[in-house]
Amino acid sequence: MDGVVQLQRQLLDYTALLFQEGFLNDQFTQLQQLQDETNPDFVVEVVSLFFEDSERLLNELANTLDQQSIDFRKVDSHVHQLKGSSSSIGAQRVQNVCIAFRNFCDAQNTEGCLKCLQQVKNEYSLVKNKLETLFKLEQQILAAGGSIPM
Repeated sequence: MDGVVQLQRQLLDYTALLFQEGFLNDQFTQLQQLQDETNPDFVVEVVSLFFEDSERLLNELANTLDQQSIDFRKVDSHVHQLKGSSSSIGAQRVQNVCIAFRNFCDAQNTEGCLKCLQQVKNEYSLVKNKLETLFKLEQQILAAGGSIPM
């Protein structure tokens, strides 16, 4: 059982670090509070949908910004969707880049949009890896017969 306690401590420390580094905000905590025995995979399912949606939107953004004549309303619409979905799971740093991204869309600044696209891809990739690590830790705790500390 010592191993479980150690894993639980590791999970709590790792989660705290994600909040300290600004990857997650209180919205993620609220999402976790919606999970219960009747739906034990709720957070993983919601975050998986976020991953799918984000990857689709990032591809659409790259394609739209790659056009000869850029439709900034379309770019803004995709960024707005990405901002909303990142906000709904508490992916704070992705959400912050989207705010700046939308300002460049309003200004029809292609260079600024391309820089923000790269930034948002980086932040998305980071938060995806961090959340996958978090979920693996949770799985290890459950597999060892422990419970997820809240």
